[in-house]
Amino acid sequence: MSVTILAVANQKGGVGKTTTTVNLAASLAKRGQRVLVVDLDPQGNATTGSGIDKASIENGVYQVVLGEADIRSAAVRSEEGGYDVLGANRALAGAEIELVQEIAREVRLKNALQAVADDYDFVLIDCPPSLTLLTLNGLVAANGVIVPMLCEYYALEGISDLVATVRKIRQAINPKLEVTGIVRTMFDSRSRLVAEVSEQLAQHFGELMFDTVIPRNIRLAEAPSHGMPALAYDANAKGSRAYLALAEELLQRVGKA
Repeated sequence: MSVTILAVANQKGGVGKTTTTVNLAASLAKRGQRVLVVDLDPQGNATTGSGIDKASIENGVYQVVLGEADIRSAAVRSEEGGYDVLGANRALAGAEIELVQEIAREVRLKNALQAVADDYDFVLIDCPPSLTLLTLNGLVAANGVIVPMLCEYYALEGISDLVATVRKIRQAINPKLEVTGIVRTMFDSRSRLVAEVSEQLAQHFGELMFDTVIPRNIRLAEAPSHGMPALAYDANAKGSRAYLALAEELLQRVGKA
C-alpha cells in the first residue's frame, strides 16, 4: 500500500498544528503504522516535541531541501513516540532565502520523499503558520491536508482561506492535493460560542469534519514543548484517548484501517 503524505496546516497560528502532528504520529505508530514526521517550521517544535534535541541535528530538513543530504540518512528516531523525525532548527529559516534562487524550488521536499516512499505508511508534515516557500513545499509534497482549528470567532473565514489556497495549489501544481479533514482542537464543550462555531463548521464543511475532537483540558505535559507525545506519559489520559481515536478515524478515512 502506498505512503500517505499529509500536511498539517493552518495559516493561523496557535491552533495546535504541532501538538496534533506529534500526537497523531505517536498514535498511528501505536496502531502499527510506520510514520515519518517532517518538521517544516524553523522553530523546530515538532522536533523537540518528539524528544529530540534540535541543537544536535547535523542533517535535517534544511540540508534535505537544499540537496545536501537525503531523508534516509537525516531522519532520527523518536524513541518516545515510536516514529522517525526529519528535524528542524533555526537554520531552516535560511532555506527560504536560498531556495528562491533554486530551480524547481517548490518540489524539493516532494522529490526527496519519493526516495523513502516504501519506508513509511504515513508522512506527517508540520507546516509553518503562514504560506511560505517551506509551506508550499509541504503542500506540493502532500496528497492530503489535515487542518487543526479552534472553534472561535473568524474560524470559518480562516478555514475558507486555507481551502482556497489548497484549491489553487491543486489547480497549479499538485492535482492530487485534497483536504483530508478538519479537526477541532482545544475543544471546550461547555462554551456556547464553541458549540455555535462547531455547528457552523459542520454545516459548511460537512464530511470534511473529523468526528473526534481534541479536548481543551489536556494536561500541560501532553503539549509538545515538554518534549514527549501524550501517549508516552499516559495512554489512558483523556488527550491520549482523543488522539488514538483520531488516528483510528484517519486510518478509516484513507482506507488503511
